[in-house]
Amino acid sequence: MSAPAPSPLAIVDAEPLPRQEEVLTEPALAFVAELHRRFTPRRDELLARRAERRAEIARTSTLDFLPETAAIRADDSWRVAPSPAALNDRRVEITGPTDRKMTINALNSGAKVWLADFEDASAPTWENVVLGQVNLADAYTRSIDFTDERSGKSYALRPDGELATVVMRPRGWHLGERHLVDANGTQAPGALVDFGLYFFHNAQRLLDLGKGPYFYLPKTESHLEARLWNDVFVFAQEYVGIPQGTIRATVLIETITAAYEMEEILYELRNHASGLNAGRWDYLFSIVKNFRDGGAKFVLPDRNLVTMTAPFMRAYTELLVRTCHKRGAHAIGGMAAFIPSRRDAEVNKVAFEKVRADKDREAGDGFDGSWVAHPDLVPIAMESFDKVLGDRPNQKDRLREDVHVEAADLIAIDSLDAKPTYNGLVNAVQVGIRYIEAWLRGLGAVAIFNLMEDAATAEISRSQIWQWINAGVEFEHAGSTVKATPELAREIAAEELDTIRKEIGEEAFAAGHWQQAHDLLLTVSLDDDYADFLTLPAYEQLRG
Repeated sequence: MSAPAPSPLAIVDAEPLPRQEEVLTEPALAFVAELHRRFTPRRDELLARRAERRAEIARTSTLDFLPETAAIRADDSWRVAPSPAALNDRRVEITGPTDRKMTINALNSGAKVWLADFEDASAPTWENVVLGQVNLADAYTRSIDFTDERSGKSYALRPDGELATVVMRPRGWHLGERHLVDANGTQAPGALVDFGLYFFHNAQRLLDLGKGPYFYLPKTESHLEARLWNDVFVFAQEYVGIPQGTIRATVLIETITAAYEMEEILYELRNHASGLNAGRWDYLFSIVKNFRDGGAKFVLPDRNLVTMTAPFMRAYTELLVRTCHKRGAHAIGGMAAFIPSRRDAEVNKVAFEKVRADKDREAGDGFDGSWVAHPDLVPIAMESFDKVLGDRPNQKDRLREDVHVEAADLIAIDSLDAKPTYNGLVNAVQVGIRYIEAWLRGLGAVAIFNLMEDAATAEISRSQIWQWINAGVEFEHAGSTVKATPELAREIAAEELDTIRKEIGEEAFAAGHWQQAHDLLLTVSLDDDYADFLTLPAYEQLRG
């Protein structure tokens, strides 16, 4: 019996956009509708499974490698598919949203890969969702340029051979796209909208350029979610008529549950797998989310005190390298988020040395590449990996068989010799308000205090406020002991709002979303009912 024709997706509550007809074509929307019909029910089941697993963690305060998949881990014979030439050398990757200027600058940056981001670095306004697709298509047809209205500076692409390879990141499974609904009024998953529109329009185009449709998969929590993506890939390639295995996916190991299923995730995607990536802030956010009622031993200190040399973070990254190389996949390191100052050379000098040390450590540990947020950091990261790799495209042959990680090592939070501080609470409130305000204006990548922040920053910030208050953490401050309470958080937030008003002026303050951001941060930081993702209630307030 043949499958029923897909229900057409209706575009709702959306202002017409320039050139949207190039993206929202009838064939493209039919493809997305079919993805929605086939795969959204399984997506829904897997989201329910997340909640069940979280309840189990709350009951046991532990995690372990899965006994039911032990045979996959024990089988040394399987490998992921060989890397395509365009993805074989990934020593430096730059990340950023798909606005027009960023698209050109990232492709021209000298990095080997650009993570073109529809996820944490992009607030999902309809304009960002649709015009981001336009910009990527224009880049592949070399019909993209940009002139900055304020400076008059023009931007254009370098020759093809000098451009970064694009690896596109769609939204996570938990987010819907409210502007595309089926006949029942059900939102299509943002993940399938982003993937579907990009793949439908660009898969063959990329093959003609000697590359392919490559993806980063965010917020994955289990190998079953990776299996769902693999089934999406198999169907999509068959639908448009390109060879199976053309798609390549790199999975972000940015949830604590996924850290226990790295091999299984690669196994499920093995014909489409490219590698795994270590995503720091979301990983810490996931630890807090899952172990938030696990007592004092799971209380994290200030986010900036949790470096990648912390024992439990070291266990996570070294296990990632060993797992990837055992299976022939790339291991990609974390983000250098520093944004160079145009006014303070000393700040840059100190920060650049920290970036260099971080990238030296990753290259020395066996990673095949790493992330940066700004083009000025590309040469620093490149130098670190060049020193280790030389002319080799990667170091997958470095198997790291010296690494032995036990299940308990990944959640040994109390092995870190650092505690929450009052200044850490202040910073979490400051960054949370400033980021959310920008997000509500449609900006997902925001420079705050010389760091490029995205939604993961806001997630760890609000989670730490929540955790410290609920754990009754006490800080030393101004010669006395201060307890983390809702009242203290509100007091700090009010002071920050007043500081911002004085900093930017009354007119700019009134034109922004500052009170709204303040209120939303306090809601998700103080409510007894912990929101799974800040972006869910925030999306309800996002206009456009």
